[in-house]
Amino acid sequence: MAASTRVTLATIAAETGVSVTTISKVLNGRGDVADATRTRVEAHLQRRGYSRRGSDRSDFVEVVLHELDPNWSLEVIDGVREVAAESGLTVSLSVSGDRHAPAADWVTDVLRRRPAGVVLVSAGLPAAGRRKLGARGIPFVVLDPAGDPAPAVAAVGSANWQGGLLATRHLIELGHRAIAAITGPADMMSSLARVDGYRSAMKAANLDARPEWERYGDFRESGGERHAADLLALEESPTAIFAGSDLQALGVLRVAARAGIAVPGDLSVVGYDDIPLARLMTPALTTVHQPLRRMAEEATRLVLKMKSGVEVEAARIDLATSLVVRDSSAPPRR
Repeated sequence: MAASTRVTLATIAAETGVSVTTISKVLNGRGDVADATRTRVEAHLQRRGYSRRGSDRSDFVEVVLHELDPNWSLEVIDGVREVAAESGLTVSLSVSGDRHAPAADWVTDVLRRRPAGVVLVSAGLPAAGRRKLGARGIPFVVLDPAGDPAPAVAAVGSANWQGGLLATRHLIELGHRAIAAITGPADMMSSLARVDGYRSAMKAANLDARPEWERYGDFRESGGERHAADLLALEESPTAIFAGSDLQALGVLRVAARAGIAVPGDLSVVGYDDIPLARLMTPALTTVHQPLRRMAEEATRLVLKMKSGVEVEAARIDLATSLVVRDSSAPPRR
């Protein structure tokens, strides 16, 4: 990496035939540069390993969330903070965009802030944004990706398919045969993997996973309530529900309580995530533990390795999930 620090703006200008002023605009995320010129300069900066003077002295890691949900975001922030502190860095927080990508102006803003690295929670980054961060030497890792990251993008997630399998297999082993699943949004990779785990467990047990028993929610209480109300009103209603998040499981519990359905006597419920609230629900929730804090720690370690110049092959790390049995699941009465 020593050779890359000797590359100057003048060197880049001579090699690309672009003025130093234009290159400086590219580095600062200015919009008054032609797209073709910007793309060519960014690619050359990244290829030459250009490091702007002072850019290695960034003293913080930026965490980007699409929402601040106290049920899980604090776990992520604490995980990043702990690893960043080991390297003498602090943490900056941005709330931007949606679960698929930060807002369009986020890249311009982050180029001005110049963090040591970025942990993007759920959201990915379009190719243009990846080039801009690469040209400025700002590494990023996607945590719990909503979609399928590009081949060159490092990502840290959890074994969602395994989690769906564990939850459903637990209910089958209790004796349940009529098992429904309320997973998350249909455009999220974790949602699809969790319901695939449910289907695999049902198929392995020679049980019918009926289409009307598979629902796509929103990972929120409202999704659990809406779909639970429909499921429990069916002529042949399920005796157990695997909810793809603990918040959706809370929605299921509320609907059951209003309908006078005892949990776990008449209906077993299993959640996903193992947020702190899961232990406080009535009854305490059987759930799949997703190691959010460890995921955040691993993502931050990857970012800091990349920042230090360690070659990291496009990494996809999936940490194991585990079943936590509490009071909301039991053998069926019928």
